Amino acid sequence: MKKNALVICMVALLLLLSACGGKKGTTGETGSAGTGNGGEQTNQLKVVLLIPGTLGDKSFFDAANHGLELVKSELGAKTKVIEMGADKTKWEPTFNDISAEDWDIVISGGSEITEMFNAAAEQHPDKTFINYDTDIEDAPANVYNMSYSTNEVSFLAGAVAALTTKSDMPNANKDNLIGFLGGMDIPGINAFLVGYIEGAKYVDPNIKVAVSYAGDFVNPAKGKELSLIQYNSGVDVIFNVAGGTGLGIFDAAKEKTKYAIGVDSDQAALLKETDPAKANLIITSAIKKIDTSILEAVTQAKEGKLETGKRQVMGFVENGVGIAENDIYTSVFPADLQAKVEEIKKKLENKEIKVSNAMGMETSEIEAIRNSVKP
Repeated sequence: MKKNALVICMVALLLLLSACGGKKGTTGETGSAGTGNGGEQTNQLKVVLLIPGTLGDKSFFDAANHGLELVKSELGAKTKVIEMGADKTKWEPTFNDISAEDWDIVISGGSEITEMFNAAAEQHPDKTFINYDTDIEDAPANVYNMSYSTNEVSFLAGAVAALTTKSDMPNANKDNLIGFLGGMDIPGINAFLVGYIEGAKYVDPNIKVAVSYAGDFVNPAKGKELSLIQYNSGVDVIFNVAGGTGLGIFDAAKEKTKYAIGVDSDQAALLKETDPAKANLIITSAIKKIDTSILEAVTQAKEGKLETGKRQVMGFVENGVGIAENDIYTSVFPADLQAKVEEIKKKLENKEIKVSNAMGMETSEIEAIRNSVKP
């Protein structure tokens, strides 16, 4: 009996040692060839995107999400997107909680989140933080800020709108009146507005611009209501600078058979499959190339080349902005007008045209610009 008991104990001990040895071999916590749970590379780049709102705006947030998808597909990174919702009181604790987790790079975007985002970054100096769109210059040493020359790309959108309303396009009318819908009356939105007005006046110094602010970025019903008022007043093309609220512009455009210009993403392309009739009324979009900018920034961070502690302004020269020149644009917008827009774009690229920037303006200056084109 004692001999049998001894044999059983020895066998059990060998089995235990074998199991422990196997477990150590599969955790892969050290070495570049190691693997973690599910065979995941332990040196795999880990990137998280925090959305201060929700996806589905077919604009600003969706563009950032597409950037994260590019990071996953092209860099092989482990990625996660977190929608923080519209309740701003939840943003700061979410930034703090996620920053404390095992992520190499934390991404979010917007001037509204910048202060709390920077505070979280300062608490985690070993991680890289990327703010994909902020107007605030200051940044901690481990934060990379991006912004875009929205005034310049909006200048081009204004030129498109002015050329449209003066044209023989089927849904244009004889009224020399175009529209603008902003989410809020704030500097970041007015940077679009000032560029848009200056671009329209470059084409026609006598043009009028109807301007509305929704006071909200997530209210398509409000966007439609304000757009219908503009279309009914004689506007035949409206520039959307209202995020999710701006989706209501496209509903109104379809209802009235009028034109629209999208923002941030190629909004016609995003709507083409689900509602082609609506998409075909979006002549073009003023695009911030958020997705490719995120990919480029993460690529540089992975290679140790990202210059943090600064803000990079992305314009035409840096390939950070542009208008959508898709099949809708080339079929709906006449070729001779496309040529004029291309000429203006070249002048912007070569800095032959200087566009004002509302970010450095007093409120009274912006008001004067609005009043100069008031219907």
